[in-house]
Amino acid sequence: MIFGVWNGDAMMLVNSFDRNRTGIAYFSMEIALDSDIPTYAGGLGVLAGDTVRSAADLKVPLVAVSLVSRKGYFTQKLSAKGEQTELPSDWDPSKRAEELPVRATVKIEDRDVQVRAFHYQVSSPKGGNVPVLLLDTDLVENQPGDREITHYLYGGDLEYRLKQEVVLGIGGVRILNALGFRIRRYHMNEGHSALLSLELLRENQLDAKRVKSMCIFTTHTPVEAAFDKFEYPMIDRVLGDLVPKDVIRQYGGGERLNMTLLALNLSDYVNGVSRRYGEYSTSLFPGYKVHAITNGVHSFTWTCAHFKRLYDRYLPGWADEPSFLTRVGTIPDKEILEAHREAKEDLLTCVRTMTGIEMDPRVLTIGFARRATGYKRPNLIFSDVDRLRKIARRWGLQIIFAGKSHPKDETGKLMIKQIFRYMEELKDDIKMVYLENYDLALSKLMVSGVDVWLNTPQPPMEASGTSGMKAAHNGVLNFSVLDGWWVEGWIENVTGWAIGPHPHENVTPEERKQQEKEDLYNKLNYIICPAYYDRVDDWADMMQNSIGILASYFNSHRMMRRYVTDAYL
Repeated sequence: MIFGVWNGDAMMLVNSFDRNRTGIAYFSMEIALDSDIPTYAGGLGVLAGDTVRSAADLKVPLVAVSLVSRKGYFTQKLSAKGEQTELPSDWDPSKRAEELPVRATVKIEDRDVQVRAFHYQVSSPKGGNVPVLLLDTDLVENQPGDREITHYLYGGDLEYRLKQEVVLGIGGVRILNALGFRIRRYHMNEGHSALLSLELLRENQLDAKRVKSMCIFTTHTPVEAAFDKFEYPMIDRVLGDLVPKDVIRQYGGGERLNMTLLALNLSDYVNGVSRRYGEYSTSLFPGYKVHAITNGVHSFTWTCAHFKRLYDRYLPGWADEPSFLTRVGTIPDKEILEAHREAKEDLLTCVRTMTGIEMDPRVLTIGFARRATGYKRPNLIFSDVDRLRKIARRWGLQIIFAGKSHPKDETGKLMIKQIFRYMEELKDDIKMVYLENYDLALSKLMVSGVDVWLNTPQPPMEASGTSGMKAAHNGVLNFSVLDGWWVEGWIENVTGWAIGPHPHENVTPEERKQQEKEDLYNKLNYIICPAYYDRVDDWADMMQNSIGILASYFNSHRMMRRYVTDAYL
């Protein structure tokens, strides 16, 4: 009863089930396992972490493969003017994971590069386990440059990225083989791991039909310009003769190797991560059938302690079956409000500790926390500073920001600095803070402790988004542009509020921008603030709706069951 063994070794890997069955290999460049394990940068990695946690809870026979990222992503430091500095976030995998006694070899620039794996186990109280294999090239057998391939998550130049993807995709398949795993399906979480399809072609005598039957591709990137693409001279130099060059061009593109195209062409099941993205993908990927499995979040992980106690008392079994949250109406309003008050106090205590700023728990508090980049538009709320100031003076308003900008994203860094300038300009009217080094622990505090979760992406750039789902698990209300998952979750004045027109409305970009601006300020002034300050019963009802309608559905248990029935079986 084993999922995999080490080449005749008596030691077992963790997922136990019938020896005659095979499992799923889930590949992701990043994966969020714990706040002090910096193997993630943002939403893609957090989703991967929630995926394996639900797989463990549901006892899905799954093994995850990622990179060890010894130097992490980075630790963010912000100056008084919002200037971001990136510091190393080193970690020692031997202290949190177990080195496995096998090696795989990959060819990079005609050199043999040794790859090992560290095993981190994700265990569920229900008895299920998912092994996570973190690939590492920092071995004395390798040349100095090759030892650094798995050091920096999303670091270096394009060639460094390609070498990482060789280790992830090709090295990952070979490590699984060396460990004795019997893999039925290979699930690529984004295109970073698409080179695994070339390794499977090599193993299967270039039988593309067989390889397609083994591969699943989940795409999160609704912008063609953001796909990983590599010039063929670089591919020829780095990959060598893994498979014939004409085969790579046949499936990966004629001009450059497009990793998204490679994954599309060699997978028999492809999905986007929301219904909206599924619709949009018909124009992004003409000629391909892209299904839709909307993302979810791991309910137990993202529900704060105060709401866990409530759910345990009134909705026993909710963590195993999040659909039980539909029965949230059995919880008295006063207890929901009290649980939120406690969560808010936890967050404001953290704010005080990190910044020295004392925020008022009675004041409506808005949260905005995500990767700082152009399409996320973190500064949209400052489109009309005078109107925002008037609203704050009339009602009272606090805003908490957080989020890292990629070291090479100058636009994102500039946006952080702009927010700091607005914070200074409005300091007499609105208490605002920008919390540095946004991570899992800080995220848990924010999604449970604010009153309103703000999300303002530029449509159709938000493939799904999951932070609002986490907020919903804690009764926090969403105020968001209708993009990604919110198109499915939004019921106006019931589960939250929309900013701007529905994506199916035929409006010009200028009209959309104007409607977003009007909705943002008008709803904040005439609907949201009055409900929060003057109609507590209505606010509590919406908190219950957020839990009962949104959290009960937008969770990773529902998501994983869809993957099992639609893609894995």
